[in-house]
Amino acid sequence: MGEAGELWVFGYGSLIWNPGIAVAETRRASLADFRRSFCMWSIHHRGSEDDPGLVLALEPHSGASCTGLAIRAAEPEAALEELRARELISSAYYEQQVTLLSEDGAPITALAYVINTDHVQYCPHLTLEEQAQIMARAQGGRGPNHEYLTRSAAGLVELGIPDEDMAWLVTRVQQIMEAP
Repeated sequence: MGEAGELWVFGYGSLIWNPGIAVAETRRASLADFRRSFCMWSIHHRGSEDDPGLVLALEPHSGASCTGLAIRAAEPEAALEELRARELISSAYYEQQVTLLSEDGAPITALAYVINTDHVQYCPHLTLEEQAQIMARAQGGRGPNHEYLTRSAAGLVELGIPDEDMAWLVTRVQQIMEAP
């Protein structure tokens, strides 16, 4: 928690379009030395243990920058409890305090959910085509994997955040799903 009990969290994927918490304020912000990547097997929300899907993770990457949304929780304690229940369902993510840079240049201390690169759910070497094939078919407790992809891509577009790989994945997954 930040100043006076404030809680900021960094949304780079589904937290952008489905924060799942009461939101007091949002600001577009960037995080240095991390990238947004479909590098985490989803065995609960968007896939299963038998047929895992893929979800976005914040992956450490020197020199990279990830633009997303700094989200200030309206009810910090309740938000932290909800976020932990959602994001820490397995130990594939860990909480990390990070410093975001908002569009106006102000630093924001925030909580981010970062991929544990030693975890079995970390899958850093899938090609875009492999990712598309997985997302076109996987289904989990929160719905189809392709829906997660489409909503995440739309959330970035709405914020004016370009992501060429995600745009390609949306098109390719649609092609796969429409094929006879």
